[in-house]
Amino acid sequence: MTPGSQFRQALSSSLAQNTPLQLPGVINAYSAILARDTGFQALYLSGAGVANASYGIPDLGITTLENVLEDVRRITSATHLPLLVDADTGWASSHSVAHSISEIENAGAAGCHLEDQEEAKRCGHRPRKHLVSTTAMCDRLKAALDGRDNDDFVIMARTDAVAPEGLNAALDRCHAYLETGADMIFCEALESLDDYRTFTKSLSAPVLANITEFGKTPLFTLQELASAGIAIALYPLSGFRAMNQAALNVFQQIRQHGTQAHVLDQMQTREELYQHLDYHRYEQEADQLLTENPPTS
Repeated sequence: MTPGSQFRQALSSSLAQNTPLQLPGVINAYSAILARDTGFQALYLSGAGVANASYGIPDLGITTLENVLEDVRRITSATHLPLLVDADTGWASSHSVAHSISEIENAGAAGCHLEDQEEAKRCGHRPRKHLVSTTAMCDRLKAALDGRDNDDFVIMARTDAVAPEGLNAALDRCHAYLETGADMIFCEALESLDDYRTFTKSLSAPVLANITEFGKTPLFTLQELASAGIAIALYPLSGFRAMNQAALNVFQQIRQHGTQAHVLDQMQTREELYQHLDYHRYEQEADQLLTENPPTS
């Protein structure tokens, strides 16, 4: 089974239970393992996560395709859960978009989303977003469809048009994107369940809701999203933000008090780390190899 078919199967299974598929954002291989062990059925790699966590820079279209691929490969090698990848604008020209999609698929991802912002993009919940034309975005999608090797690989179209152009214009764009061949729709920065209902009732494809913290979209519950017809609930950087705050607190405590002794209860234990990594199995295999092939003096 391909990663793309795994993703589609996970989505179908969730929808059969009348609940959206939950996608937790993971920033590295170990956080992917934690999400897997928590019971999630699919994962997400955020472009902001790559830029912020792996390179320490803002998410402003600075990172390259190869930067993203490196994290994709690490995550897909650590878990077999299907991974949806943020492909931003596809990295420039139509030819580059086709190449990008092929590379992302070959790295083991289940699918990706492309957005209709200009190449010098910005966070979808920030002001002054500038979009390409509907025609230009459809050209991106055509190139993406041409670039994938397997039809199961998910090509999701993201629109940022609601804020700068309005709901109806965003809907018109989404209809065009689906007619071009996009498999699913990502509606960015919607502010009400009624807005989501407008999309899901009008579009004949699964719709993703981005439930990111500190943005324009309220933190709707899974049940509320289900009532609005949402198929996928995305939490792109929730774990990352929690990790950051926890690490900052520990660093501050060590700096102020000269010891970490009183914040141990905020840390994952060594044994808990080992459990998620299946450390003892690796250790036993290494011991077995030593027994079978003892070092010569």
